[in-house]
Amino acid sequence: MVIIAPSILATKQESLINAARMAEGAGADWIHLDLMDGHFVPNLTYGPPIVELIKPSSKLPFDAHLMTTDPELWIPALLEIGIEYISVHQEACVHLHRVISQIRDGGAKAGVALNPATCVETLYEVLPIMDYVLIMAVNPGFAYQKHIEGTGVKVARFAHMAREREWKGLIEVDGGITVSNIGNMVLAGADALVAGGSAYRRREKGEPGADSDYAAQVKMNIHDLKIACDVAIESGIDPYK
Repeated sequence: MVIIAPSILATKQESLINAARMAEGAGADWIHLDLMDGHFVPNLTYGPPIVELIKPSSKLPFDAHLMTTDPELWIPALLEIGIEYISVHQEACVHLHRVISQIRDGGAKAGVALNPATCVETLYEVLPIMDYVLIMAVNPGFAYQKHIEGTGVKVARFAHMAREREWKGLIEVDGGITVSNIGNMVLAGADALVAGGSAYRRREKGEPGADSDYAAQVKMNIHDLKIACDVAIESGIDPYK
């Protein structure tokens, strides 16, 4: 089963709490959190105090993506809140092995995020202690960016390395995911997809459900993403390519 993780920061109409509730009601698998510090990336979003308010709104696993300098300073609070998945950027960690261990020792799953310009081979040494990788298909820090072409090749290259090392973790992809490219990501080897604008968009006039309430539209959006994944898996062909 492919995991769909809506990024609640992408909602423009609802609070983060309501966005998390809608994602769960829509059949999502994880809730994706984008934590930015205004230093590692230009934008500043929210930190652990806000995460603590959001967490009780859904029973789904929470997936926190730390786009921060010194992520090891953020991790203890997220562990205390009970966040299940925490990813840090390879580019932000001088002592990556230590930070991954910090997450796992605290009882959460540890992921490492890679910027578009960072080679998958940089994770070769720490792969055995990683639970998942987060491959960025956009440069982090801004919502509603265009998906970078060629990301599927990078995903496939990481999947090949993972098979060679007999690694059993998850491959997650984040950035510009839509029904038009999600099948390609799945066929390349992705296990989890972060959906921002494609999950929380308002459906256009003429589309099925365009006159429905917003929660119903989010449910249809996530359903469409899941169907595109299923079709790709069953046929071995990206239906939108």
